[in-house]
Amino acid sequence: MVDWSSLETVFLDMDGTLLDLHFDNHFWLEHLPRRYAEHFDLHPQEAKDRLIPMIMAERGSLNWYCTDYWSDRLSLDITGLKSEVGDRIGYRPHVTDFLDTLRASGLRTVIVTNCHPDPLELKLKHTRLGDRVDAIVSSHQLGKAKEEPGFWHDLQQLAPYRAGSTLMVDDSFPVLESARKAGIAQCLAILAPDSQQDPKTHHPDIPGIHHFDEVLPGLRRRQPLTSVR
Repeated sequence: MVDWSSLETVFLDMDGTLLDLHFDNHFWLEHLPRRYAEHFDLHPQEAKDRLIPMIMAERGSLNWYCTDYWSDRLSLDITGLKSEVGDRIGYRPHVTDFLDTLRASGLRTVIVTNCHPDPLELKLKHTRLGDRVDAIVSSHQLGKAKEEPGFWHDLQQLAPYRAGSTLMVDDSFPVLESARKAGIAQCLAILAPDSQQDPKTHHPDIPGIHHFDEVLPGLRRRQPLTSVR
């Protein structure tokens, strides 16, 4: 499923890959509509009927992920509202073992996320995820979402990599398809990004796993584990 011996760099998505997507889904589909309804004195269902189409219309664009954009458009403090349900932020199963094993194997690990820097800071505070990887890049630093073809070229500015020896792990098939078109040698899909929802079906061309315990044995065989860098 993954040829670990050929890799130098592992790019990792964050939400739905390392962290449980339940936090984000709950926020956008439940918590935000409820608080929007309270703020504008609407029936909760009316608020949801207004918000969901508005949000979905931006899917795949940088605006979709931008808390500044939504704060301005909705006249609400999106990051502040996210902090209200911050207790829901958490790792997916086997993630810490996977990250620690990646580091011990000598592979370079970079989180490549569409998450806006403000909620990114909130999530790092709750999880200390930044301590387990070598670097973190937000697409907002480049002004392009990962779904956009030019993103992977521009990523070289912040996280130089050799596409032929790089793995991208993500729960988004459009992102993985974009990475493949940009020449990323290996891609791996996460099929169970939200602990409260059913898994996705497999992609016909991209291998997928439910949890990282499925690839840990192969990673551990890559080379004898040494002391953590």
